[in-house]
Amino acid sequence: MKRSLPPITVYDLETTGMSPEYDRIIQIAAVKMIHGQMIPEKCFCSYVNPGRRIPAWITQYTGITNEDVKDAPPIESVLAEFSRWSGESVLLAHNGNRFDIKFIQSACCYCGFQPRPVWYCDSMLMSWQLWGRRGMSHGLDAVIERLGVDADGLRRHDARGDALLLGRCVERIFDLYLQANGTLPDLKLKTGYLPDC
Repeated sequence: MKRSLPPITVYDLETTGMSPEYDRIIQIAAVKMIHGQMIPEKCFCSYVNPGRRIPAWITQYTGITNEDVKDAPPIESVLAEFSRWSGESVLLAHNGNRFDIKFIQSACCYCGFQPRPVWYCDSMLMSWQLWGRRGMSHGLDAVIERLGVDADGLRRHDARGDALLLGRCVERIFDLYLQANGTLPDLKLKTGYLPDC
């Protein structure tokens, strides 16, 4: 059953704030999944120089400092590299419909990239399908706890740690959904875009 899954890029972003229009990406990290299994050695990670100072509250939340991004490449370079690395795989992020994909598409726009269409999905929707939408939290911390995913050695709110933790969660969600329903959850794919590089 898992062999019917497309290749997936599980990814996460850290940013200077919550607005895709006004804030900027400061870190992108991702890990590949093949046949529903995470391939930890197939990872992507880069800080991004946002061209502005990182607010103190973001540094406190993410641990990412202005020193970390000072010599990092600009978003044009990192996003183009991420697009080539992810290839034709499906992009997957937690709460990605409301946050991550909007930042990527905003960055594509202000960088002036020629877009290429990609499929993307939101693992929060998988959580809703597995446990129902009402009566419980579906944030990543709650999903990690509910699934009993081991977070040792991985830092939350760092894109590297979050991408790997989400990959572990998605593996478990696929397994649990198969056990409960005899089928995989509907990925509810939507069309977004990345740079055509």
